[in-house]
Amino acid sequence: MATHIAFLRAVNVGGTGKLKMDDLKAIASEAGFENPRTYIASGNLVFESEKPADAVRIELEQRLLAHMGHAPGVIMRGPEDIDTILTDNPFPDAPGNKVVVLLLDAPPEEADISECKHLTNEVIMSGKKELYIWYPDGKGKSKLKLPGQARGTARNMNTFQKVKHLCP
Repeated sequence: MATHIAFLRAVNVGGTGKLKMDDLKAIASEAGFENPRTYIASGNLVFESEKPADAVRIELEQRLLAHMGHAPGVIMRGPEDIDTILTDNPFPDAPGNKVVVLLLDAPPEEADISECKHLTNEVIMSGKKELYIWYPDGKGKSKLKLPGQARGTARNMNTFQKVKHLCP
């Protein structure tokens, strides 16, 4: 049975997309996903299923639509993907809370970096299906806008470390 990790987009951020993590776990259980567990309130769900990632993503999105009235985007990864994200971090000496990974469904496009707006001292590097962004002054002070933000979801490196510990 495969371990799946679902990262929900725009959940419990800025007062939008409210979803209790207990509700998310219940939704996953009702879908037949085994041993659902979450980390913090931003929509990080780890569970096991015999179904492939695309099938569990579709099932989860449909159930979230029914529960919330809209379906937040869901980006799927596996434990090996989390290991790769952590290993490939191009900013290993930066504090984990200042390195953010924008998860995408496909490899980043050149425009994801070249067409960003309000870039000051942030540094952006491409990954396999993600962008790594180092915010030297912290993400909260940055005005950086990336084209991929509309189709992806972001987590800092500390979150990836914690999610990794939820995986068997």
